[in-house]
Amino acid sequence: MKRALLMTAAVTIGLGLAGCGKSETPTETTTVAGGETTPVETAGANPTVGGAEMLATRNIVENASASPIHKTLVAAVTQAGLVETLSGAGPFTVFAPTDAAFSQVAPVTRDGWMRPAQKEVLAGVLKYHVVPGKLTAADLAAQITAGGGKAMLKTADGQDLTATKNGDAILLTSASGNKATVTQADVGQSNGVIHVIDAVLVPKM
Repeated sequence: MKRALLMTAAVTIGLGLAGCGKSETPTETTTVAGGETTPVETAGANPTVGGAEMLATRNIVENASASPIHKTLVAAVTQAGLVETLSGAGPFTVFAPTDAAFSQVAPVTRDGWMRPAQKEVLAGVLKYHVVPGKLTAADLAAQITAGGGKAMLKTADGQDLTATKNGDAILLTSASGNKATVTQADVGQSNGVIHVIDAVLVPKM
């Protein structure tokens, strides 16, 4: 009996020590559902765009289609025949103008781009918003610093796009001279990254 009590005490002490050896560091984020706590991964989580969830497992076209503020862009990508390209492996860096950005373009120009006869022109405008490779905001900032305050980006249509800093924001200047600011950066995609911008960049025609 005495021996049994000693063995029980030893097991109890051993379990207590094992418990003390566990890390007290909490998980990064937890959520409680049905009384159970489940770890939630937040590292690298995507921001929402226009209130819509952006999933890093979806491609550029899929996420843009889910955005309520990129309807004009998606319609233009479809009209220009670039859905397959931007759904491909990439990776691509896309500077994505919002619906408000497209509304700043003169209606005669904007409507003209959407005509079937202007398909190639529209494709050129959209490709000017695409840079091959994945460039995060940090990558762009590093290139701007390395370039003495200016980075020259080669777009998918072959023309240059200039990136500079305006305070903490990244400012883009097109080959035709108009400017756009990155209003939301680093929206991760399965085939690259999207940076939301507030104006349509116009290449040299």
